[in-house]
Amino acid sequence: MLKYKALRGTQDILPEEMPLWRQLEEMVGRKMKFYNYREIATPTFEHTGLFVHSTGADTEIVEKQMYTFLDKGGRSLTLRPEGTPPVVRTYIEHSLGMKKPLQKLFYIGSMYRQENPQAGRLRQFHQFGAEAIGSIAPALDAEIIALFLDICEDLGLKELSLQLGSIGCPGCRSPYREKLLGFFADKDDLLCDDCKQRHQRNPLRILDCKNPSCRRITEDAPSMLDYLCDDCGPHFQELKAHLDALDIHYQINRRLVRGLDYYTKTIFEVVSPQLGAQDALGGGGRYDGLVEELGAKPTPAVGFAAGIERILLAMEKENCPSPEPCHPKVYVASMGEEAKRLAVRLLQKLRTQMVSADTDYLDRSLKSQMRAANNLKVEYTVIIGQEELNKGKALVRNMRSSQQEEVGIEKLCDYLVEVLNQNQ
Repeated sequence: MLKYKALRGTQDILPEEMPLWRQLEEMVGRKMKFYNYREIATPTFEHTGLFVHSTGADTEIVEKQMYTFLDKGGRSLTLRPEGTPPVVRTYIEHSLGMKKPLQKLFYIGSMYRQENPQAGRLRQFHQFGAEAIGSIAPALDAEIIALFLDICEDLGLKELSLQLGSIGCPGCRSPYREKLLGFFADKDDLLCDDCKQRHQRNPLRILDCKNPSCRRITEDAPSMLDYLCDDCGPHFQELKAHLDALDIHYQINRRLVRGLDYYTKTIFEVVSPQLGAQDALGGGGRYDGLVEELGAKPTPAVGFAAGIERILLAMEKENCPSPEPCHPKVYVASMGEEAKRLAVRLLQKLRTQMVSADTDYLDRSLKSQMRAANNLKVEYTVIIGQEELNKGKALVRNMRSSQQEEVGIEKLCDYLVEVLNQNQ
């Protein structure tokens, strides 16, 4: 009887699955560098106030999903539910803006939200994201979007849709909020319990509700796009012009609302029809007030975050190519104690020459060892038994051609390095 299992909403990533994860992470890092984004890493937990003040006290993340606890010093700490606030906190704490006026940063890491687990949506999940802090230029918004789509394209994802909108700024959101309050005034009884609370506190949250009845009610709600001010309107138009110039296709989503309080102006999501109701691979937008909200001088910023589990699920649905599992190049099959000691020495020599190699540690027969070598898909198997020791030579078998050759034991390492290099 199994005593312990992985907690609900978490998962084990098995050895045969890791190559795909590593391929994704390496490709993300490579693509980020092409766009001149530098990697940053932040702690897994932060002061709870960081997320309350940035993400928003009325958001579902803060109200229902955060893993918050008191440490032994009585401080309220929270496992990070998202990546942007910790990056901005780091930007402020280490005065990164003083070192470089435009900071272009990216991260890859685990996040934590206590929500209902489902496909591509776990309680411990992984994200990569990019943050560009220091510029108001709509061209930077376009770059962030292009970067996200570029990564998706390199991973083999084709069936994607870019949903684009604008959430305005505090100035133009105020009259829009009044319009929303008026729209929902006679619909309060039709809303879900959560949206009834949102109605007065933050009516924009109702537009983000996933409840089917609330979504039907909000179909005819006024759109923020009709209330953009003289600053936000031109910014949105210029962003669209940049996307058109980049030949990036987008769909204007008049009811798009990101579930975080810090967004201003640009908001966007990249969705995949392969994922059903939870179709967003990721998204982001501009957050020009967040740096100031966290205690520094006003600084514009834009970024995105993408869910790795969701992207991998979409890749599976679209039959995107997966990397071949890593296999050793050489297997050393040995019989007898003296041969085993020689095998261990040979392995070490090969590994110092950057050749991946393995041997048997289960005292199996030569036939079983050869079967293991075949299953590992090695290129060469070295066979060492008492007969080979007496000759001072080992038998080297090419596993592809089945040809065998005797090689002097002292020359084995150099020989294998040479033939493997020739095969590359």
